[in-house]
Amino acid sequence: MSENLRIERQGRVLRLVLDRPEKRNALNLALCRELVKQVEEAWRDHGVGAILLAGEGKSFCAGMDLTEMLSPEAAGLTHIHELLFTIGVRSSKPIVAAVQGAALAGGTGLAANAHILVAAEDATFGLTEIRLGLWPFVVFRAVALAVGERRAVELSLTGRTFDAREAAQLGLVDCLVPPADLDARALEIATAVAAASPSAVRGGLAYLAESRGRSSEETGRIAYQYRAELFRSPDFAEGLRAFHEKRAPRWPSLEE
Repeated sequence: MSENLRIERQGRVLRLVLDRPEKRNALNLALCRELVKQVEEAWRDHGVGAILLAGEGKSFCAGMDLTEMLSPEAAGLTHIHELLFTIGVRSSKPIVAAVQGAALAGGTGLAANAHILVAAEDATFGLTEIRLGLWPFVVFRAVALAVGERRAVELSLTGRTFDAREAAQLGLVDCLVPPADLDARALEIATAVAAASPSAVRGGLAYLAESRGRSSEETGRIAYQYRAELFRSPDFAEGLRAFHEKRAPRWPSLEE
């Protein structure tokens, strides 16, 4: 148990809860390090099928802890931020985020790293770094993947905040729910994702990472390779059997 991060296991879902509510879950160096550590360990943990990110209190995450920016600890932020804000493209496990209240600056960037983002209807987002004379360098890539580069530029230049409904229209949010339903709905989605074939999920996320930025021809070649591997996998054979026998599959890769 970390003083900054609450760690819970719910079946095959690893729930990581930012636990600095008095600081609106601002990302200090200790929290960033612990988040990266737990996420990367989850990638190697056979018992984890999905990672669920959440925040304690009224806000998901207000961004980086500005009190550290002028301290000696600031020198260690660049490297850990690069690791933290690329977890989405590096992850071999699905990441689901449950966002309530404010998710600003780095909070928006952390949420954008999720493969599925569930937000309460009262959530707010924004790349607000420009207001401090900064640019959202490390989070920009994840946000641009979600909403497109042109829109990410507009959000970065204006620093404006926007509500969860607009975030859904932009493609950042996948599922909008009443605030009271956020935790249950996010866990339901994470649990369903965690029940999928580990081989298929691992192959699909690896394909996304490897094909990003490649030409159409290269993307097709990479897709063919991963598809051929899955066609030969025990999980696919079991999936076909379960489909014909009208039962839930028992994925062999869970036993590896």
